[in-house]
Amino acid sequence: MKKKQLNGSAAEVEAAFYDALNRADIEALMALWSDEDEIVCIHPGGARLIGHRAIRESWTMILEQGGLHILPSQLHETHTLMSSVHTVVEGVTAASGEPAHLLATNVYAKTPKGWRMVLHHVSVAPGPVPNEPHAQILH
Repeated sequence: MKKKQLNGSAAEVEAAFYDALNRADIEALMALWSDEDEIVCIHPGGARLIGHRAIRESWTMILEQGGLHILPSQLHETHTLMSSVHTVVEGVTAASGEPAHLLATNVYAKTPKGWRMVLHHVSVAPGPVPNEPHAQILH
């Protein structure tokens, strides 16, 4: 099977990433990552995973029960000619059935094959879902 080439913007790769998660499509998901072995993924409360093999194994285990039904919102984007950093609020449903949210940072690099993910880092968000897309918190 020939891999579909995605040569659009970093935002298009991000949309395809969340679509693949929602459909539990591991092949489509991994096709969005850079070919470099230095790629990194950190799941909420999880260890830092480096490289294709570790990342693929983790997503395979997570997605074996089906799609995740994640709705990203409140995108904050910073980009240069060769990189793009996105932070989003991920709306999810907790095990209890209650709405919950996570905070994700997705980093993309411009490669010869187009924009590809090099980092996906998610953490549990404190408190209620933020209403303000541009909350100013300094630390």
